[in-house]
Amino acid sequence: MIESAWPRLRRRYGRGSLVRLSPVILTVVIAGLAYATPPEMAFSRLLPAAPALAAAMWPVLPTVLLGTVCLCLMIGLGFVFPDLGTWWTAGGIVAVTVAAAYGSHVRLQRERTLFQVRLVADAAQQVVLSPMPRRFGNVEIESLYLAAAAEARIGGDFYEVVDTPYGVRLLIGDVRGKGLPAVGAAAAIVNAFREAAYGETDMVEVARRMDASSTRYNAAFPPDGPMERFATALLVEIPHEGGRIHILNCGHPPPLLLSRRNLRVLEAATPSPLLSLAELIGDHYTVDSFDFAPDDLLLLYTDGIAEARAHDGEFFPLTAWMRRQPPAPPRELLRVLHRDLLRYSRGRLDDDIAALAVRRREV
Repeated sequence: MIESAWPRLRRRYGRGSLVRLSPVILTVVIAGLAYATPPEMAFSRLLPAAPALAAAMWPVLPTVLLGTVCLCLMIGLGFVFPDLGTWWTAGGIVAVTVAAAYGSHVRLQRERTLFQVRLVADAAQQVVLSPMPRRFGNVEIESLYLAAAAEARIGGDFYEVVDTPYGVRLLIGDVRGKGLPAVGAAAAIVNAFREAAYGETDMVEVARRMDASSTRYNAAFPPDGPMERFATALLVEIPHEGGRIHILNCGHPPPLLLSRRNLRVLEAATPSPLLSLAELIGDHYTVDSFDFAPDDLLLLYTDGIAEARAHDGEFFPLTAWMRRQPPAPPRELLRVLHRDLLRYSRGRLDDDIAALAVRRREV
């Protein structure tokens, strides 16, 4: 699959681009100037620049062919202008073309390696962020994920939603760190949630099993450096009947509830311990309950959203932004959030971003 995907990716992004034709344009411009100007100006000495430029964007064979064209042009100019110093420039074209062909070969190998790494990273991320339905009964849910390391498209933020006999249960959280170690820690937490959410009637027991799984993973794969690896997490339970939700917050940013243009920040009365830290500070978990009426919008998010910065260092005003939003489906809310975040930060995210938007519809 990797070998067949690579040519498709290259054709998709490379075909018809004016930038990829720039070596040819440069060759034509230099040759035209060399022919139209006096020999003393020696524009022909710039011809080696064309194959050098081609190495940055072309495969090996087209790079060599362009170098051959430049060599033929230089020899032709030598017949027109006998005192042009043809053979010195021709030697330079040959040397640069050989170096450019090798550089093109190395670049293509690195691009193939990067593409394979991206495929592996995407597969690893799918273990944590598996596709989920957008509707569970009368509950609509939409998700958003953006990795700060866009080249790898992988990070430590995670979320999951399961439909259980006790209601729809949601999880969102953030592992300290990035890359594959953070994804491994997130996978341990999410897998524990998937099992416990079905089997445990009490969300406190779900949190304890997640903490135990995270602690075991950290013991098996210790983090590099003196800092402990921990995770924030937010558990939400939306019962199938009734108009309330139950929230257990393990050091995570509080969710926002938009109800008919009135915004509430659902702060925990007593914060629960972060995952992997229960042994140090105690496993005293607290569940809070809040009203959740039909058509209310609930936004769960990681700190990468609230801490997205503008060019002047100001944080993204998430609460004020949420207060301005009109009643909208979860998908539309996250689409606008995605757009405004990238616009506010000018596309430069300092941290991974994950969000879940939830709305209960009238039965």
